Amino acid sequence: MLEVIDLQVFYGEIHALKGVSLRVEQGEIVALLGNNGAGKTTTLKTISGLLRPRGGQVLLEGQAIQALPPHEIVARGVAHAPEGRKIFNRLTVFENLEMGAYLRPERDILEDVERVFSLFPRLKERRTQVAGTLSGGEQQMLAIGRALMTHPRILLLDEPSMGLAPILVEQIFQTVAGINRQGTTILLVEQNAAIALSVAHRAYVLETGTVALSGSAAELHEHPEVRRVYLGEGA
Repeated sequence: MLEVIDLQVFYGEIHALKGVSLRVEQGEIVALLGNNGAGKTTTLKTISGLLRPRGGQVLLEGQAIQALPPHEIVARGVAHAPEGRKIFNRLTVFENLEMGAYLRPERDILEDVERVFSLFPRLKERRTQVAGTLSGGEQQMLAIGRALMTHPRILLLDEPSMGLAPILVEQIFQTVAGINRQGTTILLVEQNAAIALSVAHRAYVLETGTVALSGSAAELHEHPEVRRVYLGEGA
């Protein structure tokens, strides 16, 4: 479904991605693991068109999209729930969801709003509340819900557990798994390797802009280096 081939991305003279290649098959959850600065967020931003690579390709269903503007990539079925949520603080919950569907006719979106509310009942309770006054967990729910309003074929999730209490992290990831079971393919960036590997089918480990390891979630969970560096086990 999605294939990234030899991505070369720079911030000025800083070489952020040095030949990153990965694939995400339809129906999968694929996790991107790595420490801060490894290139995880840069990879997602490049896929969604927020960054332009100097080399390499991003293929969606075999079609190159790396030169398209972000709104056209959204229209082709790629949605991005970014790191830090980036909700519209002064708009209500409902208005944020409407913004997620800005490419679609208004008459078509109410059913999708109800789907988001069924996934996140807390948002339904707060549909008229100004988004900037929500808790961190509620804002993360809203960021994911807003992305789902685009009717994505693939959902890019960047650090959905960031800053959340453990009980909320568990709730968010239960919902992420449910979204996947409903048919949405997911590429997940997550610092919490244990919970990411618990929901993912496969995973890649990025180190300083390159893919250091890849395999099934079960394989990487048992890999000695992953256990030592990312799961806090061993010497």
